Amino acid sequence: MPMNDSVIITCALTGAGDTVGRSPHVPVTPEQIARSAVEAAEAGAAVVHIHVRDPETGAPARDPRLYREVVERVKETGTDVVINLTAGMGGDLVIDPENPLTHLPGTDLVSGLDRLPHVEDLLPDICTLDCGSLNFGDGSNLYVSTPDMLRTGAKRIQELGVRPELEIFDTGQLWFAKQLLAEGLLDDPTVFQLCMGIPWGAPADPGVLASMVNMLPEGAQWASFALGRMQMPWVAQSILLGGNVRVGLEDNLYLSRGVKATNGQLVERAVQITELLGAKVATPDEARQRLGLKPRA
Repeated sequence: MPMNDSVIITCALTGAGDTVGRSPHVPVTPEQIARSAVEAAEAGAAVVHIHVRDPETGAPARDPRLYREVVERVKETGTDVVINLTAGMGGDLVIDPENPLTHLPGTDLVSGLDRLPHVEDLLPDICTLDCGSLNFGDGSNLYVSTPDMLRTGAKRIQELGVRPELEIFDTGQLWFAKQLLAEGLLDDPTVFQLCMGIPWGAPADPGVLASMVNMLPEGAQWASFALGRMQMPWVAQSILLGGNVRVGLEDNLYLSRGVKATNGQLVERAVQITELLGAKVATPDEARQRLGLKPRA
């Protein structure tokens, strides 16, 4: 696992977590999210990973019109950046622990295909595919992504000509992603995001990350991230193991203890770490070439 000497930085701009009230820098409206995307790109991010939120409440949303507004606003600026849209929304199931057949508020569970209308509409460079179900945090919140859902979603994404970023939250999900590849539902180069430290998936442990990297199919492109205070150490960890990196307010709100960050500042810090390790930061065009994407229109 040689060190990566040309690092693709992804900035995850806002996510779907309950973070809006915890930092004034978390973008909420399409205008704010687009502005944050441009800021991240100017700081050195080759890729921006985009969720949308209800502009009034800040709650997570999956309205295709919101995605369209964000993407159009970014493109109107002429900013050169790879667009990565989440397709993970619509997998939330909150059950009543006393009556598990009853779902509770916070549930937003739809089919694999119903998670993709914005992808079909906008045909982004990349969309995510969350490769398995997970006990998502404490309590009774599950993220649901069954093998049948994944096969259906992967096939449709393949038909659309969009590159899936395979979100891996534990080793079994990586095993299943390789099964999708064996079944011809993924095209080379495969692109993996190894997601560490999300309770209760793979812990943010360097040995676990190294094991997952060893499991990747030959020729895969990959990145990894970890939550909170582990975000910046994980930039170095990923580069040293040969991977790319992800930072951003979806995963961490702080630049240092007590200091709230912007997306641009988090990208700047990732650039510093990359360069201090003797690597260079990949441009959007270099990212497109390595990830098997179409040239910029």
